[in-house]
Amino acid sequence: MSARVLVVDDVLANVKLLEARLSAEYFDVVTANCGTQALEICERAECDIVLLDVMMPDIDGFEVCRRLKSNPKTHFIPVIMVTALDSPSDRVRGLDAGADDFLTKPVSDVVMIARVRSLTRLKMMTDELRMRAITSLEIGVNAPERTAVADDGKGGRILLVDDRPSSYERLAPVLATEHHVDVEPNPAEAVFHAAEGDYDLLIVSLGLENFDGLRLCSQARSLERTRSVPILAIADAENNNSARLLRGLEIGVNDYLLRPVDKNELLARARTQIRKRRYTDHLRDNVQNSIEMAITDPLTGLHNRRYMESHLATLAEQASLRAKPLALMLLDIDYFKSINDTYGHDAGDDVLREFAMRIRKSIRGIDLACRYGGEEFVVVMPETDLHVAGMVAERLRRSIAGEPFAVEKGAKRIDVTISIGISTLETKGEAIGDVLKRADQALYRAKNDGRNRVVAAAA
Repeated sequence: MSARVLVVDDVLANVKLLEARLSAEYFDVVTANCGTQALEICERAECDIVLLDVMMPDIDGFEVCRRLKSNPKTHFIPVIMVTALDSPSDRVRGLDAGADDFLTKPVSDVVMIARVRSLTRLKMMTDELRMRAITSLEIGVNAPERTAVADDGKGGRILLVDDRPSSYERLAPVLATEHHVDVEPNPAEAVFHAAEGDYDLLIVSLGLENFDGLRLCSQARSLERTRSVPILAIADAENNNSARLLRGLEIGVNDYLLRPVDKNELLARARTQIRKRRYTDHLRDNVQNSIEMAITDPLTGLHNRRYMESHLATLAEQASLRAKPLALMLLDIDYFKSINDTYGHDAGDDVLREFAMRIRKSIRGIDLACRYGGEEFVVVMPETDLHVAGMVAERLRRSIAGEPFAVEKGAKRIDVTISIGISTLETKGEAIGDVLKRADQALYRAKNDGRNRVVAAAA
């Protein structure tokens, strides 16, 4: 895995030691000897993860981490605190500052490398989402960074998987002080429960009596509905559990705790994972919104011409392969310019929105309705011949002409009519552009013959 690690420590020997360990695992290493320098490097986006000492002369590690996590430009960079401080209160302080993990010196090489790999893997996934959503600001979708910075990580939905009453009766009340908690004592049902529950965090005991906790974590990672839900594993503090925890990090466990569990550290780690989940969910939503905005006409809510042109060829190809008919309607609102000139463009927009709603009510779910441009619309009807298309077009024409359109917030009602040209895919492999051209010629005849009518293309 190629990733750039920033090592921050004012003791040169510590820096050299960490640099050698990381370089041996093929990580690129950048170094800083003070907090100010570290903040500058992160601000320039020159690292993927930070290994941060706490005790430094200018700004201590807690403050550096707090500044990184409160800055929308850097808050998504994972931070691992590596320090000689080893009390539970120090760990909680670091986690509350936003650290993704808190490792106490001397740190096992295997544990450190596993955590760096795990967190950089998640960082790269997040970076991909961020890159896909990078145009969101330009098209008006709010960036999620500021929301993420302000998120306290509380109020999440947690599923605790633990089959020992002595354990879950102690852990669940602690978590319930900040979150909604469900306990699943039957590990065999846990994945199904998780998939149905829309949880923000899974907490899995690795000391289950008759079930392999790591297999449960692996199953959660393999299912679409739970793949992105963070997992916090809880293990007994035994030497033989180290290998299992490292294996857990490899298969997708996000974080872990050793028993006896400190309640404040449990809450702090839960908040960290829930904040991450919400941030990645916001990113995914932004990507989806960006996609929808790119293919949807904002005024009518119908698909736009770009989507139609890319999707139409696929529908035509499917129709040819299956030897099924395909019909196309080209619709135009009659005298639309005079509506704008007489009542104003706001009234024209009211007509377009209402027109789109009536189109939706007149067609099937498998039909594709698009705004072609201005007052022109296209409806593509799979598995529909010319006769049926004509019936649908006539029903739509009557629905438009039969009821006036409300404009100016309902203050006025105006009569609207439309002209429709229809055509069908005539031969296997025919260019869809030819079908659209025939529909356009039929629409021209409908306009020329007096408007408010349906005309089918000549065979």
